[in-house]
Amino acid sequence: MAPDSAAFGLTAADLDVVLLSLKVAATAVLVALPLAFGTALLLARGRFPGRSILDALTTLPLVMPPVATGYALLLLLGQQGMLGAPLAKLGIVLAFDWTGAALAAGVMAFPLIVRPIRLAMEAMPPDLHLAARTLGAGPWRRLWKVTLPLSAPGVAAGVILGFAKALGEFGATITFAAAIPGVSLTLPAAIYQAIQSPGGEQRAAALCLVAAIIAVAAVAGADAVTRRVLRR
Repeated sequence: MAPDSAAFGLTAADLDVVLLSLKVAATAVLVALPLAFGTALLLARGRFPGRSILDALTTLPLVMPPVATGYALLLLLGQQGMLGAPLAKLGIVLAFDWTGAALAAGVMAFPLIVRPIRLAMEAMPPDLHLAARTLGAGPWRRLWKVTLPLSAPGVAAGVILGFAKALGEFGATITFAAAIPGVSLTLPAAIYQAIQSPGGEQRAAALCLVAAIIAVAAVAGADAVTRRVLRR
């Protein structure tokens, strides 16, 4: 007979928490990645007024307390917020929902996605772009044929760092999306709740083990993808 998941300290509700956390982290990275790539490109290649301000804003989630970031999102995108109120009238509600958790996690992961991509772009020899332009390649062709392939290791590193950060984000997500079971309760919040509950040590340890396994698997997968890209 197949062993019950409860024998490992996990219930069906805990498995739902794990699946929701994976969905939140994956959504956060998928939504943040295009914007992070564009931001990295601007910071690595662009020379424009306000570049230092953009650099500072990109780094801001790393230096601000996560709870402050979550509260700022709540003021801006809550149902009574500056942008949240108009969105709510259109039926789009982010606060206290898994989409809000994904948004908060994406904001916190954004700097960690941008940085390795930017470093990969800054390490590219400028002669390559000059040669491509001399051969008649336009900006978009240079982006797809030169910049994107050569920055692929940085993109892979950014994705894995962003995913790990989004999966482990607690302060911003619980402030903006709360920890509603089946709606916005993610792994970190579930671990915290287990620790605070009498006799919840086994559940907390099991959830920590699951989080560690996911993180190790993600790092190993990203490493394999990076090696494959470099070989190609």
